[in-house]
Amino acid sequence: MKKGVMALILIPFLLFCALPVGAVEKEERKWQDETIYFLMVDRFNNGDFSNDLETNASDPKAYHGGDFQGIIDQLDYLKDMGFTAIWLTPIFENEAGGYHGYWINDFYKTEENFGSIETFKKLVKEAHKRDMKIILDFVVNHVGPNHPWVNDPDKQDWFHEQKEITNWENQDELENGWIYNLPDLAQENPEARQYLLDAAKWWIEETDIDGYRLDTVKHVPVDFWEDFAKEVKSAKEDFYLLGEVWTDDPAYIAQYEKAGIDGFVDYPLNGHLRTAFEKPGQPFDWLFASWERNQAQYDQPYLMGTFMDNHDTVRFTRDAVTNNEHPGPRWRLALTYLYTSPGIPIVYYGSEIALDGGEDPDNRRQMDFRTDQELVEYISNIGTLRQQLPSLTRGTMEPLYNKDGMAVYKRTYEDETTVVAINNTVKTQTVSLDSGLLEGDKQLKGLLGGDLVRSDEGKYKLIVDREEAEIYALSEKTGLNIPYLAVMGLVYAAFIVFIILLWRRSKKRKPVS
Repeated sequence: MKKGVMALILIPFLLFCALPVGAVEKEERKWQDETIYFLMVDRFNNGDFSNDLETNASDPKAYHGGDFQGIIDQLDYLKDMGFTAIWLTPIFENEAGGYHGYWINDFYKTEENFGSIETFKKLVKEAHKRDMKIILDFVVNHVGPNHPWVNDPDKQDWFHEQKEITNWENQDELENGWIYNLPDLAQENPEARQYLLDAAKWWIEETDIDGYRLDTVKHVPVDFWEDFAKEVKSAKEDFYLLGEVWTDDPAYIAQYEKAGIDGFVDYPLNGHLRTAFEKPGQPFDWLFASWERNQAQYDQPYLMGTFMDNHDTVRFTRDAVTNNEHPGPRWRLALTYLYTSPGIPIVYYGSEIALDGGEDPDNRRQMDFRTDQELVEYISNIGTLRQQLPSLTRGTMEPLYNKDGMAVYKRTYEDETTVVAINNTVKTQTVSLDSGLLEGDKQLKGLLGGDLVRSDEGKYKLIVDREEAEIYALSEKTGLNIPYLAVMGLVYAAFIVFIILLWRRSKKRKPVS
């Protein structure tokens, strides 16, 4: 705990002392600069017990009580960890049992178990006060299994004929079949199409949200997404669309980017991330190759959402436990890569406490705010660095070393260079970088552990402990770190003065014998 607190205190000073003047000047904020916290509304935090209408916390498929007020109550907790945007599962009125939000019953009402639309508007305002953005999950592919439209004679042509998807490689089946027996909306129907577009615009204009995460994108025709993107972006400037296309093929995903969706949860990368960090000694080759592939496939590769797990996958903690590994180091290394590689990090609620979970619904356990905070502090540290260093969100990426689980890469943006070293092995690793890889006659200042590496005859010798990572800032060589020493001298002097004052006060209070 003390180490984490000290790191939070020292990071601004280390940044100030390590970076060249102007390297960390703030520019206009872009979506690629965001760090997203993804939460399931029902499972995050219960802030208003008056709307606990169908709750049964012992049933993993029932409502557990999480609501809008609960999120408002924890906004500072999320802000302090460095998150700048929050993605919420669908908040619209659902059928009974739809705790997850994906059985929509009314697109214009909030789910009563979550709270009123007035409370949701308050949530958006409170987030915006903290300079945080709100992303809503929006579903256009289907409605709840017992939606009133299904039996409405005037709405029969709003749905495709009930058919199961048997060939998941057939695009017609993907777009017309019923997923999990949910009524599949026919977006080609002009009335259904307009209804969905109007509802999407209404929530933006009514509540001032900042983005949509789009569910089941590949099950909806591309031409619908073209209209959707135009309509919602006309309602608010810089509105972000994050698509879900569950596939390992970036070329397939790219067609939806051309339709106007800004970024996508990066499923092709996700499998490689989990493999790389689930246990020590795994190569980084596929991670670096995935970035090269993304650059080739997407117009805006920096807008891809990178993630370790979510509400549809087994928790990454389970991967570590299955391999008899302690989840803490696994998460620290994985998150370091997530925060320092191109893309927008998306962290699923509970990851900061290494929450465990298997298949749905076990991966949707209730959040616990009373657990060990060590990983929370680490996320806060790397979150601070991500906000302070433009090279981590906008910079080029170049591997410098990659062997058997030890990797070093650099991010460069304008005159700022950051070097990241990740030791995913069970031994301390030493890596020598020459001037052909990194500009010589300078120094690398460690921003997590405070390590200082000066070039020696054009080489940098990095020493990283087992299962640890370091983020270095490249800067001009210095002698004694005068600003840092001055600040620390003031801290120690103030502490000594405080102790002396306490001693004198206690001496004055001694009774005269």
